[in-house]
Amino acid sequence: SLPDLDLLHDPEDELLCANLMDLVQTMLGRAPLGAKRCSRLLMPAQLLAQVRTELLRLACSEPCGLRGALLDLCVEHGKACHDVGHIAVDPAVVPTFQLTLVLRLDSRLWPKIQGLFTSGPAFTPLKLSTGFRVIKKKLYSSEQLLIEEC
Repeated sequence: SLPDLDLLHDPEDELLCANLMDLVQTMLGRAPLGAKRCSRLLMPAQLLAQVRTELLRLACSEPCGLRGALLDLCVEHGKACHDVGHIAVDPAVVPTFQLTLVLRLDSRLWPKIQGLFTSGPAFTPLKLSTGFRVIKKKLYSSEQLLIEEC
């Protein structure tokens, strides 16, 4: 609940998460979605806020907070899921959990992106949907996966 989240609020994690979201946006800005094509994927402000809140919520129960996270960034379109990048939130900390953030292309853009999968270079700005999925896997633990669909 929201009051519980306030009790576990860590200002260091807030700053770390802001830097992490900047890095995520940079990676999305040069995401390879086709063999030779890159697209500039744009994260709507609403999506940015939702992802940030969710990452902080998932990190609050971890021993090192967000510093102990490995983040895998993926973009889903149709039935395909493209790997965009991997981030060790704090490389100086041994990771305690792994987060896989699966973002989705705005489904209304499908006709516009079909040309992305042909040959030739292009940098096309594409907007992401506000829906996403986060998969949390605790490392060094036998706990089951936690999948959050937003």
